[in-house]
Amino acid sequence: MWTSRPEGGPERLVTLVDGVFAIAITLLVLDLSVPRELDPAAYRRALGELLPDLGAYALSVVVLGSFWRDHRRIFQDVREIDGQVIGISIAGLGVAALVPFPTRLLAEYGAQSVSVAVYAGAVAALGACHLGVAAVLARRPWLRHDRPSDAATTLYLTDSATSVVVFLATVPLVMVTGPRIMWLWLLLVPVKVYLGRRLQNAR
Repeated sequence: MWTSRPEGGPERLVTLVDGVFAIAITLLVLDLSVPRELDPAAYRRALGELLPDLGAYALSVVVLGSFWRDHRRIFQDVREIDGQVIGISIAGLGVAALVPFPTRLLAEYGAQSVSVAVYAGAVAALGACHLGVAAVLARRPWLRHDRPSDAATTLYLTDSATSVVVFLATVPLVMVTGPRIMWLWLLLVPVKVYLGRRLQNAR
């Protein structure tokens, strides 16, 4: 059975998370480019061909930015961390650093079901790690300051689990319905707005 042994404050872990997410978002933009010395027609054509890349880039910035923001929210009331929190966090950072790769697949081969499945799987894995950290901290109040935290509530954990469920469901469904299943991800917008308002009202 796992024994929780506090290993100091969360400052170094939070700094590491900030750095990894910053690098991952920076890597997303490195593949955005237009060849030099194009004539006007070829230049316009190149810009048009860049649209899928920009769409995938924007999507991944939103995904990574949302997880980074929520990670800060989870740790704002944390006083100490233990080995399990560190282990799950490192696993999540490994997935976050990997996101530029499925983003590239989505940009270049978005019409292929496998690309959508790989991207959805990566986001689901990142969300699962994120949820795991929040759940562990919610069960260990001795790691937190003596004040209530939104991130330790069932409502917050439900909000986090929603992303995991939606993206994870995409993986098998895309093999049946094709890449258009990506539109299912838009369901997260109203669901998260609703849960976010309930969380605010519950304070």
